[in-house]
Amino acid sequence: MSLCALASAGACPAVAVTPAPPASVPAGAVAGHVHSVETCGSVDGPGLRFVVFLAGCPMRCVYCHNPDTQSRANATVRTAAEVVRDALRYRNFIRNGGITVSGGEPLMQPAFVRAIFEEAKAAGLHTALDTSGCLGDLADDTLLEATDLVLLDIKSWEPDLYRSVTGVSLEPTLRFARRLEAKGVPAWIRFVLVPGITDGEENIRGLARYVAGLGNIERVEILPFHKMGEPKYQALGLPCKLTDIPAATEADVARARCLFAAEGVAAE
Repeated sequence: MSLCALASAGACPAVAVTPAPPASVPAGAVAGHVHSVETCGSVDGPGLRFVVFLAGCPMRCVYCHNPDTQSRANATVRTAAEVVRDALRYRNFIRNGGITVSGGEPLMQPAFVRAIFEEAKAAGLHTALDTSGCLGDLADDTLLEATDLVLLDIKSWEPDLYRSVTGVSLEPTLRFARRLEAKGVPAWIRFVLVPGITDGEENIRGLARYVAGLGNIERVEILPFHKMGEPKYQALGLPCKLTDIPAATEADVARARCLFAAEGVAAE
């Protein structure tokens, strides 16, 4: 899961757009389903980023704020070369950032992600993968070799709670995390704090203890649950399961930081 990117004041506009489809996909080109892009994202990796949101996700997180990315119904077919070409139009803005592939769940399209990253690396761009890790087994070594950073969303620590929140098992994500550590791929851990659901002390402490044992974690981010996604559910005619859940407050986040700190982990 990804946060909607925000533009820095005075920087290039961060307008989410759905790119026009190519007239045809050239023979030998790698293509995939793109939901939208954010031209100057500031929260999906270091620096300003060109963020590509791919369509499709096997999870159904109860707090998903981008339900429109769960299917490919509104996706556009793009080639990897076209995606990177579009990103390079913003090179002056993202030169200290790079390109982030998010979703949906980007590892539903691993060959497309790999092709984007290989094109991006050839052009000198930093690459970041924003993933839940639930399909981490589909990321082959070649893809990871072209990945500079993984933004790994761990939705919860307690397995039963994780399944109730996401609809899938936690173990594939933990297996992917261990694989990233073994390969020395830098990672940021992201945890969505939902009042009354994921904010339990043992849930947070358990995640903190796990993170403390990984040697490749550069940053831990606590993402406060917000209500900005509710209009999307209404527009799509979908039920929003957390209508009665309040947004996380600064005090909620501060408490979670203290629980991480108690286990030796500095969280932002």
